[in-house]
Amino acid sequence: MKRPILIHPDPRLKQVARPVADLSDELRRLADDMLATMYDAPGIGLAAPQVGVDARLVVVDCVKEEGESPRPLVMFNPEILASSAETNTYEEGCLSIPDQYAEVTRPAEVEARWIDETGAERTEAFDGLWATCIQHEIDHLEGKLFIDYLGAMKRQMITRKMQKLKREMARG
Repeated sequence: MKRPILIHPDPRLKQVARPVADLSDELRRLADDMLATMYDAPGIGLAAPQVGVDARLVVVDCVKEEGESPRPLVMFNPEILASSAETNTYEEGCLSIPDQYAEVTRPAEVEARWIDETGAERTEAFDGLWATCIQHEIDHLEGKLFIDYLGAMKRQMITRKMQKLKREMARG
């Protein structure tokens, strides 16, 4: 089931998400819903706070090549264990900040640990777009948006555009 995505500014996007204590069927359904929402958007990552749920859960799939099999990752309580000194700069966007993009510099490689949908602990090293995406989604769990990396003027300009978009959406 697709879920509505919160649009910035929304106070729920600025809160630190609560850790997931144990995996319930409800949380697994949420993860499935989030994947459906992300693929439909279309996007490559989505965090539970973006669908209004206070839980440390992200879903990502950075496979974009035509004909390549998708690789959906469901990550409960994800954390970055290590990150490289080397950085990459990607033009980032966000499903909660539609049609707005900006270059953000982050560590080029990260090692992440999380609990998968079966309850198993997983650790994996990521680089390139995967590393950027995972850091972006974990930021959401900390109440941080990609625009928080930008200068004040650019951030305010994007926020004003989102406020206008929300007004227009409310008028329907």
